[in-house]
Amino acid sequence: MASVNENIVREYFEALGFLVNQPRKYQVMSRAKQAEEEVDLIVVNPRGGAAELPPLEVWGAAEMRQVARAVVGIRGWHSERFSPAKLEVEKDLFRLADSLVLKKAERQLGGAGPVAKIICLPELPASRTLRRKSLERLQAGGIDGVLLFRPMLLELIQHVDAQKNYERSDLLQTLRILKAHDLFKSAQLDLFRMRKKRKEVHRQDAKDAKSEKEEQHASTGKTGTD
Repeated sequence: MASVNENIVREYFEALGFLVNQPRKYQVMSRAKQAEEEVDLIVVNPRGGAAELPPLEVWGAAEMRQVARAVVGIRGWHSERFSPAKLEVEKDLFRLADSLVLKKAERQLGGAGPVAKIICLPELPASRTLRRKSLERLQAGGIDGVLLFRPMLLELIQHVDAQKNYERSDLLQTLRILKAHDLFKSAQLDLFRMRKKRKEVHRQDAKDAKSEKEEQHASTGKTGTD
């Protein structure tokens, strides 16, 4: 299953225009992984990126276009429940941000410079509080961004043209066949709903931040008059 997960992520990055390198072609079985073996993919944006990375949230295509270079770790925990407690157990996940890993990645990328650390996960907790705690724990461990499999697959489905024959990619060809038979209509609607929901959440967060700021100003004003 690891190769399937990596194929999904690779196709996603390539669909966004990234150059993708898979530094490790073997499976580590009988021993613990070395730090550099935690890197599943190294990706480069030939168009460059923004001066600063987006804030740590669930990233999508818009956020990825701001990334110039990145090391990517992939965790295919599709049948497991995700929680902040899992991050305390799976501490190897944070080795992606190890200085040795980044030095080796920089050598492979051809020089020093910012390298984003991205983790691909099946899902985050549905609870807003637990989701925030998970993101904060990832950030504390040196992770810059999170990609989830569902949004990646939905964006790949949208990217695939049912009229084209993707014979060089089993994954895209499978998605194309399913799309040609109208099996993705609900999934595509979900993608639009997710985008709408994301915008609504951002608007609500902005309102909450504004209200909190106004309350702080009001409280400061009262303190000054007492």
